[in-house]
Formats: sequence, structure tokens, C-alpha cells
Amino acid sequence: MNTRARLAILSLGCVLIVGSCAPSPTSTGSPRTFTGTGSMATARLYHSATLLSDGRVLIVGGSFFGPVLDAAELYDPKTGSFSSTGSLTTPRERQSATLLSDGRVLIAGGDNSRADGQASAEVYDPKTGSFQSTGSMATPRTSQTSTLLPNGRVLISGGIDESGAATRTAELYDPKTGTFSATGSMNRARDGDTATRLADGRVLIVGGDSFDGPGTAELYDPATGTFSFTAPMVGPRSGHTASLLSDGRVLIVGGRVSGAMTSTSAEVYDPKAGTFSSTGSMATGRDQHTAALLPGGEILVAGGFLAGKDTDLNSAELYDPKTGTFSQTGSMQGYCDNATATPLTDGRVLLAGGSCGASAELYWP
Repeated sequence: MNTRARLAILSLGCVLIVGSCAPSPTSTGSPRTFTGTGSMATARLYHSATLLSDGRVLIVGGSFFGPVLDAAELYDPKTGSFSSTGSLTTPRERQSATLLSDGRVLIAGGDNSRADGQASAEVYDPKTGSFQSTGSMATPRTSQTSTLLPNGRVLISGGIDESGAATRTAELYDPKTGTFSATGSMNRARDGDTATRLADGRVLIVGGDSFDGPGTAELYDPATGTFSFTAPMVGPRSGHTASLLSDGRVLIVGGRVSGAMTSTSAEVYDPKAGTFSSTGSMATGRDQHTAALLPGGEILVAGGFLAGKDTDLNSAELYDPKTGTFSQTGSMQGYCDNATATPLTDGRVLLAGGSCGASAELYWP
């Protein structure tokens, strides 16, 4: 059951009555707890959140029981409040958002009210607070991944094309020219995968292709513009999270391991060996959750959806890469899936929107 259907069933819950149980703003918090902060002006699901160079967070697009949004907001960690900023040139949800080297943000693809999958893209300039159209992608797509490369270009890969099918195509955005150009294609069509830039500049693409047999993974090499398979994962998964650890490895957590089974498992990719290995498991299976790197090197895994019980989660866990184990931490104030989690410059993590509507909260490490 998708998120919209689940929210409709929860008609007596706080997530449907927007703001009815939004946390109250709090100026301080105890270690390893969640506290309320200001609420967004607009409830958002399938939006994007990007940490800007000045420490603010740009929240863009999405929808919530209504039309796809063109509205955008800024969160200021100093005041704990959201404020409106310029509007998108076209409404979008499930778009990708990437902070460019010059401080602007590339917003690409996504669905709108008229079509599934867009080719158009635009750039947000925090100096002017406005969005401007830029070159269009060769392939209309939604739910794709986007990764800033060491040379300043952005790799756009996979997602769902205008036919409604997962695609294996990829392309590069050049912020100097404002144009997209083709690059090598992935070996598998993927949707629900993750893309993580490694310390050496390559990009690790994980999962999202099939639940038949071991899940596949591949590496994009910016030097050659090609994708190549790396060792398969321990098991297939989609809708998981991938987090770059302080030591250069990548933690893969949760997700769906079949059409209706949510996983507690996790695994770690070692780029030096080119292999995946199992690590500790979570207490709770989850997908559509968030993951964020904390200042001490731990990974915060929060919220999400538990298949089988068909419920959103407010629980959170911490992964310690030194011991390879998960431990429980404070619970979120809302039961949220598809929220965004943005590590702030002061070490806190902002969790916003998703099935929790307009509400937002902070995790204090």
C-alpha cells in the first residue's frame, strides 16, 4: 500500500489533520533526543531538502492530498523557523536536488500535475532567492538519483521514465554551460536505488533493480564515463538508505527485500575490497526511512514504514561503525515515512515533512 493510501486510512491520526500534532518549537534539547522546531508553511510529501552553504535548508516541491507544489521554503537553524522563498518554474515532486559547487541548487525532473516524469530542470540561487530554468535532460525522469562529482558536474541516473518504467540511462549536468549531456548507461534499469560518491570520486549505485537473487551494485567512474558491476550485495533491497561512513565505507540499511517484506538487515560496502559484508541488524524493519551521519561518526536511522504491520514508525536507532551494531535512541515526536533528514552545520539533524505533513523536528546528537 502506498503512502497516500495509508494516510487516507489514518483519518483519525495526526498526520491527516495537518499541524494538529506538530511538535512545539524547542530551543534546546537533551542529547540523543528529538525536539520540536517550527513547522513548514505547507505540508509536503515527496519533497527535497538541501543544506545550503550558509547553513540554511532549502525545502522544495512535493504534494500532500492536493496538487503538486511549486512553493519552496527555507529553514533557518538560528531561529528554528521556516520562511517562504521563490517559487519553482514548474511544480515538482519526487525530483532530485543537488548542491552545486558554487552554492546554487540544481532541481531536476520529478512528477507534476500534468505528467509523470519531466525532462526540465532549474537552478535555485540563494543570493537572489529565485529559481531559473536551465537546460533539460535528454530523458524525462522521476525518482532518479543525483550526485555531485569532483569536477563540479552532476550525475543523474536511473529513475522512472515517461513510460512508467525504470530506466538504465544516465546523463551529466554541467553548471558552467547549464546543459545536460549523455554518459554511459547503467547495466541494470533502477528505481528505488541509492547513489553514493566514494572518497576516490567514483559513485556507488546500489539495489533497486530486482528482488530475484542477490541485489546488484555498480560503480560509475567519472574518468571514463562508464558503469561497471561491482560485487553483489548480501541480499536484494529497494527503498533503503546508503550512508558514507567516516572511514570511506558505505552503510546500506533496511528497505524492501521483496514486494511486501521490510528488512531489519544492514550491510557495508568496502571500496578497497569491492565487496559487501553483513553487519548488525536493526531492532525494527523499515523502508522509506531516513539516515544521517552524525558528528561522532554514528549513523542516525529514523522513522520509515513497517510492511506487514502496515504502519509508519517513530522509532530511531544509531549505528556504530566501530562495533558494527545498532542501538535504540530517542523516538521521533511524529510517526513519519518519506521525511527528509538534513544534517545541520551544528551537528543537529532536521527531519521535515513526509507523512507527518507540515511538521518538523530536530535530533540532538
